[in-house]
Amino acid sequence: MPKHTTATARAATANNANDAASPSAKTPKTKTLNKKQGIYAVLAAIAIQLTIGIAYIWSVFQTGIAASVFGGNNASASLAFSILLAVLTIGAVFGGKLATKYSTRSVVFAGGIIVSAGFLLASFVTEAFPWLLWVTYGVMGGIGMGLTYSTTITCCQRWYPHKKGLVTGIIVASLGFGGVVFTPVVERLIYMFGGAEQGWRGTFMVLSAVFLIACTIGSIFLKNPPEGHMISGASAAAVAAPKKAFTPSAMLKTPQFYLMLFTLMLACMGGLMMIAFARPIAVGKGLVETATIGVLAISITNSAGRLFWGMVSDKMGRINTIILLLAGNAGLPLLVNSIGHESNLIFVLIAFIGFFYGGLLSNFPALTADIFGLKHLATNYGFVLLGFGAGAIISSQIVGYYANIADAYGIDRIFPAFIIASVCAAAGIIMMLTLKKMTKVKE
Repeated sequence: MPKHTTATARAATANNANDAASPSAKTPKTKTLNKKQGIYAVLAAIAIQLTIGIAYIWSVFQTGIAASVFGGNNASASLAFSILLAVLTIGAVFGGKLATKYSTRSVVFAGGIIVSAGFLLASFVTEAFPWLLWVTYGVMGGIGMGLTYSTTITCCQRWYPHKKGLVTGIIVASLGFGGVVFTPVVERLIYMFGGAEQGWRGTFMVLSAVFLIACTIGSIFLKNPPEGHMISGASAAAVAAPKKAFTPSAMLKTPQFYLMLFTLMLACMGGLMMIAFARPIAVGKGLVETATIGVLAISITNSAGRLFWGMVSDKMGRINTIILLLAGNAGLPLLVNSIGHESNLIFVLIAFIGFFYGGLLSNFPALTADIFGLKHLATNYGFVLLGFGAGAIISSQIVGYYANIADAYGIDRIFPAFIIASVCAAAGIIMMLTLKKMTKVKE
């Protein structure tokens, strides 16, 4: 185990000084004030994550963008979505560093401007320059979302360190629930603006405004607590300074980090494949009129899974919970081909895949805090998220390749992609069992 810094009480960092320190921090009234500020921070994070959740309804745009920008090439179109997720992880790393130097508020505000500009510029991309969609929607959208993602999670975990799993679950569940809120809205907007091949342009313009408003207003309420704060109902032991606070450079020298990185990369493939192609798969199964239900199903259960498994992990242990989720991710994708044509059971399967996938995204931030401490969590989790970004790129190319074959020969030809995802999840179980032996985190 490498050397790491202690997290004893010190002068507040620049971020905390800008955000939370006050002359009255030690007065009896601080408890009530802190509790209110913590609630405001969580509510602001929920609103921001709801809008970021729009990224998870890519399958609503997939068919129209593939036809109008990429000449029908599914792999090239889905690459835009994967680039956004991959760059989001990079943005999360820089977001953590910038939040330490400046403040959570300013980083979230900047992230809202960048993602808003990315979606606005993406609406003007044409078939003449299709790669611009990767730059605007993918790179700019990913950077903007990344700046807001881990910084909001870290801010709220600092307010409620005694319930990291629950708080993380609530916030990332909001991201998943964004798909539920915006799917019918986006479907309606696409129809109003001219249908699948043209309507996504006007829809992107509207979403650009939504991002800007949510992040601007939400950032006002995001403040980090002073160190050593107490929340009513939390024991002193629960909120005491963690025994370890790994700096990013120290974390990168540990084998635990790489086990988490590669597990996250392998674990999310099945869920990401289904998110990108839930609607096309339902259409391929002969469920054209109800295909949008597939998008809603994975959005609802993805969100519910984040909250449910986050709470479970506070009791069951983070690593044990992740192993259980990986088992589900290994088995469920193998059932895709077993669902008959025009059978609504495909929606049930999609829902369960979303439920297990969502749990992974609420447990890895909390596991990162458990092992490496809260002090540098925003940056540290950004590095762990690089595994998620790599998995997004790899999975999009795998499922995009088989989706092109499926377009020509039938939806069943997409099945090899899910076999690959299942094998990867099984490999993740082995890595988590190894991590469990190495770590001293109480399970």
